[in-house]
Amino acid sequence: MISAGDFRNGMTFEMDGQVMQVVDFQHVKPGKGAAFVRTKIKNVLSGGVVERTFNPSEKFEAAFVERREMEYSYQDGDLYYFMDSETYDQIPIGKDIIETCRFEFVKENMVCKVVSYKGNVFALEPPTFVELQVNDTEPGVRGDTATNVLKAATLETGAAVKVPIFINSGDMLRIDTRTGEYMERAK
Repeated sequence: MISAGDFRNGMTFEMDGQVMQVVDFQHVKPGKGAAFVRTKIKNVLSGGVVERTFNPSEKFEAAFVERREMEYSYQDGDLYYFMDSETYDQIPIGKDIIETCRFEFVKENMVCKVVSYKGNVFALEPPTFVELQVNDTEPGVRGDTATNVLKAATLETGAAVKVPIFINSGDMLRIDTRTGEYMERAK
């Protein structure tokens, strides 16, 4: 059991049959009256965020959210199949869940974290950094040396990113999947 007075950012708990995650919290002790906890909580299954106040002594059941590393295998229509490397079990994940993450940077055989609650998958976390090859980009223009000049590049997964002018087709790049930005050339 978790009391509202013990809330911390990222904590998950069950409330009214739903799994909630604390996005932000503030303990308030007014000069007059009882203390309370002002929170911003997110329903992890639907994604909805609400603001709510709680009595610090209110109790909630802790929710265990499972994060399993699974390897992306293949796509079949609107389903994306992931395999558990230990048990070789394959699970399909729908396009609606895939669209909520930065999946355009994931290629086959990459390991992602599949996030579920009581067996229901509700999120997918791609690797934080990936190394991908540039399939297509315009050559850099000689003499174009202004600071931070960027050009468009298409990666092997089909994702489009902005890269410095010295990057050429065939180069391997390190990409931050959280922001979708070029980090550096891969070694």
